[in-house]
Amino acid sequence: MTVARISELERKTTQSGKANAGRWLLEFERAEALRPDPLTGWAGSGDTATQIRMTFATSDEAIAYATRNGLAYHLVPAKPVRLKLQAYSDNFR
Repeated sequence: MTVARISELERKTTQSGKANAGRWLLEFERAEALRPDPLTGWAGSGDTATQIRMTFATSDEAIAYATRNGLAYHLVPAKPVRLKLQAYSDNFR
């Protein structure tokens, strides 16, 4: 059975805005183990489902998609963002 991971997109550390906050990502977990290619030595597998990434506005939409298509899933919520407020002059103390 295909297993999907539904996770909340985290804000990048270089971003201060909240434009894409609350978006949810559905991606498939690897069904085959990675193995080295005998010719090049690069790691790969025949599983192409890991290349699919879909975004949804809410977790409910992502869950509805997974259940409609018969996918097993698990939710991974984002870690809470803690702001570290400090003045620029604090860098020189």
